[in-house]
Amino acid sequence: MAKETDGAMARGQGMIEWYEALISALVLMVVLFSFFFRIIQVDGASMNPTLWDGDKLIVWGAGYTPERGDVVIVDDYTTYGRPLVKRIIAKGGDTVSIDYTSGTVAVNGEVLEEDYIAEPTFLGYDVEFPYTVPEGELFLMGDNRNASLDSRSSSIGCIREEDILGKVLVCFLPLEDAGVVK
Repeated sequence: MAKETDGAMARGQGMIEWYEALISALVLMVVLFSFFFRIIQVDGASMNPTLWDGDKLIVWGAGYTPERGDVVIVDDYTTYGRPLVKRIIAKGGDTVSIDYTSGTVAVNGEVLEEDYIAEPTFLGYDVEFPYTVPEGELFLMGDNRNASLDSRSSSIGCIREEDILGKVLVCFLPLEDAGVVK
């Protein structure tokens, strides 16, 4: 009878340890996804062919410093009302020029090599070029340039650096789109 009691106590202790490990793992996940990572879903076609409507993304925010070419998430304060997914084209002090005839984008006089875009940039809005990006702000564009509302429009405009939630690291769902975002 003592052996049965010892066995039950050992199983009970094992269950408590298992629950403690599970709770610790859950707390760690909550901390990681609250302070370091975010999960965002793409809404719309403005980032095709890099990202597609409905793609689920992991975003790194802690200590992130925006760099040209990064795909980022903008806070949902915009008139759009949801987080925006766009690519950084230029930073504060840079001058952006868009030639809508040839479809090219230049930053500081250098035409960008943009193998990630859906097609050349033929769609313009109300921002006139050349345009110098204010310090502390970013000029963002979608990869699907002719179907993207972005910094070319004064309704979005340049985005303050502090309004960037983070850099998109990985698309994890759906599985056919999964991979590192470049």
